[in-house]
Amino acid sequence: MTRKFKRTIEDFKCENCGHLVVGDGYTNHCPECLWSKHVDNNPGDRENVCCGLMEPKEAFFQKNSWFVMQECQKCKEQKNIKLKEGDNLLTVEEIIAKKFH
Repeated sequence: MTRKFKRTIEDFKCENCGHLVVGDGYTNHCPECLWSKHVDNNPGDRENVCCGLMEPKEAFFQKNSWFVMQECQKCKEQKNIKLKEGDNLLTVEEIIAKKFH
């Protein structure tokens, strides 16, 4: 299966924390709480019918970048998302701390 990326520029209100997110075409999660919505089969296609909320479960550093593993609250699918400049690093710290408590 060939993965295809479709740049979709859209603003949205986070369904977890209510933050208003300004999209840039590569935005796939809320920069405040790091939750997202399970809407893509391939990045940007908006073709997944699940539409469950994706909870950040783990944070890790790999290949000079931070990533968060998210798990869909509806179907339990897991995906890794790459964090970007502007994401809330305190939320990343909270995710890491949860793992040790």
